[in-house]
Amino acid sequence: MLWDKRPEFNEQHGDWQFDGPSLKIEFSRVSHTRGGALTLVLDSKDGASCQVAYAFSKRNNPDDAICDVRSREGTTLKNVGFCFADNSRQQSRDEDVLKTIQEWASKKEIDVVIWTDLESNFQTKSKCKKPFSVEVALCHIQSLDSEGKAKAAEYVWRTPTFVETSLRKALESQPWFQKHC
Repeated sequence: MLWDKRPEFNEQHGDWQFDGPSLKIEFSRVSHTRGGALTLVLDSKDGASCQVAYAFSKRNNPDDAICDVRSREGTTLKNVGFCFADNSRQQSRDEDVLKTIQEWASKKEIDVVIWTDLESNFQTKSKCKKPFSVEVALCHIQSLDSEGKAKAAEYVWRTPTFVETSLRKALESQPWFQKHC
């Protein structure tokens, strides 16, 4: 979200802050809109703990902000997580993620937190149909056509450097993946 500018979404939030909660994330979701490139998702099984960024919505109604995230991600409401400080509403695929976000939000005195809650689809959508591992993910990326490889490289290269995952480290050590200026 930080680098992939979408005016209709970006005009609805303030500046990005870089002291969000630490959550397990990995490039473990196959994106059909990015030619099979792997994108970041919350991944408690294969993810690395990374401090994430956040931005405050300009919306007054939390439901509008939830819809902004849903629209930005081109997904359904079930793939948007949220929690209200008063515990009146919450939705998350992962109880540990929810607890971590709630604790962080309480310390920051934030009333509502909303996040993309897409899951890894690597095993069902990757070309190899195997569970995610760095080795299998590298094979998946190498098997993409040139456009898919370019989109995969761009996505990883443009992801902020504070996102350090096992797959990113492996990709950045591959000679064929080096960024050429």
